[in-house]
Amino acid sequence: MITDAGGPESTVDEPYGWDVANLFGKSMKRITRLNRKKKEPLFDAERAKDSGAIRLPKRDESDLGGYRRKALYSFFMAILFFATITARLWFLQVEQGEYYNLLADSNRVRSIDITAPRGNIYDSKGREIVTNRPSFNVVWIRESNKINDDWLKRLTKLLRQDSATLLEKIRKMAGTPGHIPVRLAEDIDWETVARIENNRMYLPEIKIEVVPLRVYHYGNLASHLIGYMGEISKTELEKADKELYKGGDLIGKMGLERLREQDLRGEKGSNNMEVNALGFEQQNLKDIEPQPGKDLYLTIDVELQKIAEEEMAAKNWAGAVVAIEANTGRLLAVASAPQLHLDEFVGGISQKDWKAMLDNPLHPLINKVVQGQYPPGSTYKPVTAFAGLAEGVINPDSPVFCPGSMQFGNRTYRCWRKGGHGTISLKRALAESCDVYFYTVGLKLGVDRLAKYARMFGLGEKSGIEMEHEKSGIVPSSEWKKKRYKTKWHEGETISIAIGQGYDLMTPLQVAQMTAVIANGGTLYKPAVVEKMVDADGEAVGVFQPEVLSRISGQGRNLKLIREGMVDAVNSRRGTGREAQIDEQHGIIVGGKTGTAQVVRIAQYMHLKEQDIPYEYRDHAWFTCFAPAVNPEIVVTVLVEHGLHGGTASAPIAAKILNKYFEQKFSEQSEAKTPPSNRPPSRVILNQDMLENTDPPPLEGAEEGGQETDTTPQSNELPH
Repeated sequence: MITDAGGPESTVDEPYGWDVANLFGKSMKRITRLNRKKKEPLFDAERAKDSGAIRLPKRDESDLGGYRRKALYSFFMAILFFATITARLWFLQVEQGEYYNLLADSNRVRSIDITAPRGNIYDSKGREIVTNRPSFNVVWIRESNKINDDWLKRLTKLLRQDSATLLEKIRKMAGTPGHIPVRLAEDIDWETVARIENNRMYLPEIKIEVVPLRVYHYGNLASHLIGYMGEISKTELEKADKELYKGGDLIGKMGLERLREQDLRGEKGSNNMEVNALGFEQQNLKDIEPQPGKDLYLTIDVELQKIAEEEMAAKNWAGAVVAIEANTGRLLAVASAPQLHLDEFVGGISQKDWKAMLDNPLHPLINKVVQGQYPPGSTYKPVTAFAGLAEGVINPDSPVFCPGSMQFGNRTYRCWRKGGHGTISLKRALAESCDVYFYTVGLKLGVDRLAKYARMFGLGEKSGIEMEHEKSGIVPSSEWKKKRYKTKWHEGETISIAIGQGYDLMTPLQVAQMTAVIANGGTLYKPAVVEKMVDADGEAVGVFQPEVLSRISGQGRNLKLIREGMVDAVNSRRGTGREAQIDEQHGIIVGGKTGTAQVVRIAQYMHLKEQDIPYEYRDHAWFTCFAPAVNPEIVVTVLVEHGLHGGTASAPIAAKILNKYFEQKFSEQSEAKTPPSNRPPSRVILNQDMLENTDPPPLEGAEEGGQETDTTPQSNELPH
């Protein structure tokens, strides 16, 4: 037991009997008494000053302003936050509510496009040229279906394809969504359709897809005009309206199929199917039927077009044939030879076929009706004659002596008839195509006056026809040469221009337009290939109306003189276009003009037989004509590339087209019991001087178009 000094004894329950609490308390008191004995001046001074009142520090106004700004900032942030939330909710639910509702429906409803039937194409008499037929494709609906050996064996047997081919088609679709069907076979026959339908219980995931397919009833007829279709390319898709076209759609690639795409394509329909969250079909919903495209009625006559193309193909000729109504501008035939093989383009042309077309010396890819540019040769002489009459440098009886050549400077310009024509006037010069006569007229006129009148006939300018990549040709002038070649015009060049050589370049369509202006008395019409369109309700829209581009006024007498000279060119004993005469039972007289367009003059070929001259150096053969001679209705222009002579190569083709045209016309009149007064006028009487001409006709193959002895190339080989 331990006792504190001066204190009673205490007993504790700690070990060893220690009173810890009392001992600690006493120790603290002892420490406090010792600390109080020490002096602490600073603390003692403060205690002396302490009055016992609580003193608050002075308020700092700058700190208070900071707190206020923070509170205000927090308040505005809260308002902005809730305003943004409210605005966003309004935008999503009110402003864009319909859009997001549509998205939600699209997740629920799958819409599959139904291709619209494309518009048909007919000729002027309603004969089908291009129509549609149903094409049956075999598709596999993947979704939850799987491939097994029995399924594959049964399918290969039905489709008559090897399993490797089918598996390859399936592998190509591996990265696409499961609800998109795999096309296993295209355009199958009825027998295959029947076999698949009979086995539907064994192959429920195999379906028949029906799509329209183009049918060309006359094969490649008018291929450059009509064109073809193909799958839309990536570049075309980027430029196209995304609501109208999707990847894999067929689109017009060339010709009217491309130019009239908007009218022909129609409007797609849709097959709507409700699907679950995994994209699998649940039930059919309301479908939207497709709207067919407009039908296109062309101005061309299939029968005339067939004759033009068959005649060119029979001799494997390249060139163009144009038949046009003289008083309206309607095109009755527009043939470019050789034809395009449209089946090679469908689905994409192979590199091999494309190279073969590029290397073909007949150049089938060029639409020669509007893209081919050639020296017009003697078909240009009526323009030179008209310009001379209009400018008063000649009259119908102005005589020119033709000894067979003309000397100008140090050059000799020859006539096609080596012995010459003797003294000759206008109509006989046109009929016999005397070069010296037109050399003389051209020199009197000069190149600029020739160019002025050439443009009145639509030469040197695009016609605006609905065909692709039309060329304007070249009507040279002194200003044109100065701008093009930075040099002045020489009079000797006018001699070549006057007979359609030198820099002169024209398309077959332009020569046909020129002839039509002569035939109808001075009116230049815009050529047209579309007669009308008919919509799905049978209503005609876009009906053709003749469009006048220009008129030649006050020159009716001079144009009549030109027509008479062209009539003599076909019907006189010494005329160069006698092969264009047609069946006399119809009482139809033809007026026309032949032309031989020199490609390039090379001295080493001058003494060779024509058949021994390399193909690419042979002259082009032209013939352009109108009929009947009185009140002309139709104009036909034929160009045979490297055909040598227009009178022997081109004129017979024109005659066959004219015969068919009037045969059809009289047949229709007979069926309609048309009064005889409406028949074409009877055969006209030829000029007496032509009937009395007893000179023998030219030898076989003789033709106008002789040139000067200069060896300078004068052809479409010139840069243009």
